[in-house]
Amino acid sequence: MMDERALFIRSVSLTDEPYGWLRDIPAIAHLMRQEINLTKPVTFFVGENGTGKSTLLEAIAVASGFNPEGGTRNFNFSTQDTHSSLSRSLRLVRNRYAKDGFFLRAESFYNVASYIDKLDAEPGFGGPLIDSYGGVSLHDQSHGESFLALVQHRFHSDGLYFLDEPEAALSPMRLLTLMAEIHSLAKDGAQFLIATHSPILMTLPNAQILQFTAAGIEEVSYRETEHFQITKQFLDSPERMLHYLLGE
Repeated sequence: MMDERALFIRSVSLTDEPYGWLRDIPAIAHLMRQEINLTKPVTFFVGENGTGKSTLLEAIAVASGFNPEGGTRNFNFSTQDTHSSLSRSLRLVRNRYAKDGFFLRAESFYNVASYIDKLDAEPGFGGPLIDSYGGVSLHDQSHGESFLALVQHRFHSDGLYFLDEPEAALSPMRLLTLMAEIHSLAKDGAQFLIATHSPILMTLPNAQILQFTAAGIEEVSYRETEHFQITKQFLDSPERMLHYLLGE
């Protein structure tokens, strides 16, 4: 794995206080007090819903030049302008600039796939662009297959990649395939920032895990995450957990 000096982005901080509701998000409140240091080629943002994982990931991606709805730096479509203004308040400290990159958002990947098909259908575009994604329309594959096609064909070792809940479309077996792909790319020089709820994905060796809570952001091991602990408790004794939850 590459060392910290070779990372594309090594820290994230605020240049000024963000506006309105953003200041009430725990992750942003933490950034108002101290910067976030990225120390590994793969950094996971983990935590409960509403703690600011996806909001911060989106802002870092947009500040890095990526389309808010996902895609490469060259994608400029917009189906609905819902991203926050946080990116304008961020300061990213870089060691170098990535030659390649992609912002994968599970919730808007359909729009990315449609945009690729639209570009390929335009006369004189010069494509086909889909060849860079495996040669088969992402709409002609299952959600999970299209995710893996993107990673296996479009991601490269000199890239900066933002993934927002990539586990959403993947079976446990396909999730393990994704882990192997991320590990291989990171080993060869890629950097990943990933917001996830998957306790499987968090076990990736040599990854940095930043846990977002109501109190702020702290670096933890995967065994210390709430996701791992709750999942383990449930799988160790599902009947007992269900009895407690359902009262039966």
